[in-house]
Amino acid sequence: MEPLNILFAGESWIKHTIHMKGFDQFHSTEYEEGATTFLDNLASDGHTVNYVRGHEISSRFPTSAHEIDEYDVVVISDIGSNSFQLPDETFLRSQTSPNRLGVVADYVGRGGGLVMIGGYLSFTGIDGKARFGMTPLANVLPVTMLPYDDRIEVPEGCKVEVCAPEHAVLGATPGDWPPLLGYNRVIADDTAEVIARSGDDPILVTGGFGAGRAVAFTSDLAPHWAPPEFVEWTGYPILWNSILSWASGRS
Repeated sequence: MEPLNILFAGESWIKHTIHMKGFDQFHSTEYEEGATTFLDNLASDGHTVNYVRGHEISSRFPTSAHEIDEYDVVVISDIGSNSFQLPDETFLRSQTSPNRLGVVADYVGRGGGLVMIGGYLSFTGIDGKARFGMTPLANVLPVTMLPYDDRIEVPEGCKVEVCAPEHAVLGATPGDWPPLLGYNRVIADDTAEVIARSGDDPILVTGGFGAGRAVAFTSDLAPHWAPPEFVEWTGYPILWNSILSWASGRS
């Protein structure tokens, strides 16, 4: 597979914890990243990844065609639309600024690839906070997003059915997937193709936008929705390599 130049945004967070010990309390702060296995697999396969963490989007995510066109595919995972649309210059200083999600939409229209991966702050997200259905990506992604909290929690595990096993987006991914523990509920567009589903809900959907391609993977790339059995599955790196290759137009 030809190496790709990938822009990856999201999958990081900061936890601020209050420790209560009887009369006393103290605070601690931790920084965490969730995409380590995913990114390690991409690096092992020779891909180049520019990782823009959640707190870096305001300063490092592309704001122009010149910046974003160097990438073969853009991946957004578990980071809400506010991080893209409320940069410091606009939120803090009331200055105009480029709509970074509009930059992504134009990029796909010119022939770029976009992959959105599910999570609590993907698609519509927890309490409706991700709100990508109210952004320029609503017309780019091959799905219609719900106007309310779209999480489907399946603690007992949900079976994934591969309904288009010959599609190039799967490559040589095995057809028997480990169970997932949840996903974002979306509705596939009429012109999209549902590649995998859980019951009647899409898990993997492909579509086109302008000269480019877009993929919606509605579950996670890491815990908690993607349990260790999925992340350690032999098909895991094959699946993501194939998805990214297809979205880039290389497949």
